[in-house]
Amino acid sequence: MAESLKEKVIRAAVDCIAESGPDGLSFRQIAANAGVSHQAPYHHFGDRDAIFTEIAFIGFRTLSADLAAPVRRDEDPDPSIRLLERYVNFALANTGYFRVMFRSDLCKIGESPDLQKTADSAFDTLVGTVQTIVGVSASVDDIRVVATTMWSVAHGLATLLIDGPLESKIGTLSDRKKLIRAVGSQVLNGLTA
Repeated sequence: MAESLKEKVIRAAVDCIAESGPDGLSFRQIAANAGVSHQAPYHHFGDRDAIFTEIAFIGFRTLSADLAAPVRRDEDPDPSIRLLERYVNFALANTGYFRVMFRSDLCKIGESPDLQKTADSAFDTLVGTVQTIVGVSASVDDIRVVATTMWSVAHGLATLLIDGPLESKIGTLSDRKKLIRAVGSQVLNGLTA
């Protein structure tokens, strides 16, 4: 099936963002990278905000599906380590989406009920995993603290791997999966101590 104009525009925008970040994104750049006229993106998106909203929507939908997917044999059996691994792997595989999804100046969740619902679904998956980790008797405050900790670690590690100086400070990573799992184990030991 041929890619629609809308899909071409989104793919071109996501590729540009993955390579150069979202701040300088222009419709002309998107059109050139998509191989369409400079007016073509306007057929589906009135402005950059509309493109960023669609990118965030697709990103949160994909993240939610990735986090909720059945456990695979190659994944860590511990749910907290698996959650960290899935989040970081999502970010690394979907950098263009990831760079938009958590920037409130680009992703205006409160202005789109569909985007809010999709973002909430991803967060609910995180909270569900945390409830499994801490147990059904945990208080709401305990769940919030652990969810915040896990999300912070996953997001921080992903950001450091994508945009930060992690490898320049600790050296080239020979095994990213091993690092992610080691960080997850360290966090788990701290959470359950």
